[in-house]
Amino acid sequence: MSLQDLVVVTGMSGSGKGTVLKAFEDMGFFCIDNLPVSLIPKFIEGIHVAGGEVERAALVIDIRAGEKLRDLEKLLVELKKYEFRLFVLCLEARDDVLVRRFSETRRPHPLTGEKSLPEAIRLERKHLRRIRDLADVIIDTSEYSIHQVKALVTDRFRTHPRPAALNVNLVSFGYKHGIPLEADLLFDVRFLPNPYFVFGLKSLDGRHGKIAKYLRSFPETKNFVERVRDFLQYLVPYYVREGKTYLTVAIGCTGGRHRSVFAVEELARVLKLRKVTIRVRHRDTERT
Repeated sequence: MSLQDLVVVTGMSGSGKGTVLKAFEDMGFFCIDNLPVSLIPKFIEGIHVAGGEVERAALVIDIRAGEKLRDLEKLLVELKKYEFRLFVLCLEARDDVLVRRFSETRRPHPLTGEKSLPEAIRLERKHLRRIRDLADVIIDTSEYSIHQVKALVTDRFRTHPRPAALNVNLVSFGYKHGIPLEADLLFDVRFLPNPYFVFGLKSLDGRHGKIAKYLRSFPETKNFVERVRDFLQYLVPYYVREGKTYLTVAIGCTGGRHRSVFAVEELARVLKLRKVTIRVRHRDTERT
């Protein structure tokens, strides 16, 4: 069997590409960091000559490619004509987060030279703009730990990078920990009564039966879940028609432990979509 899946990982320095590459290695991908752009076609040719030794591969191509990075845009268009599944994953983070990460690790930015770190980051973002536009998925790692980034990538790529059907990811989160920037659709359930202030419920999360019983006692809870369900059942077929492979629906409350968790679990229970994989993730249940 020849190459089946090729993931090109790109994005900002300090955004977590090394962590992501380790995640791909753990999933059995053949991984190369900083492969020169000009060698990508030869790498693919070598895999085919080898006769099925490598079925899934991940390559990190970023600003370290220098001026040759400009050739990557054209090459990605050409690679889409091959028989294997090509997936472009772009990682990024806010400028202030990148500055903090470089300061903590004391590693030099590839473009620093005579420039300050903030200037180098802005220049890199400018150089990557066109490649970013070609990405199938963009993940902002600003609010994620190393373990969360690895888990997110593993969840998305443990089977095939580009699934035959749409994957709907239902994510609960807490606004006080930041909005999940990979969200395509965002819903706020802070209008629901908060179990946090009810005796005996504070220490539980939204998956517990007592939380469910409490929230279901309010008619607005049922109305919200049914309206979001109907909205998604209307919308998803159009995403499928346009060839979208991942849809992330984020539902948030204040802390990400009670209302949003319950809403995601409830929505996953009642949402009926044909040829669609529904996945649930609770981002902030372990945070305080």
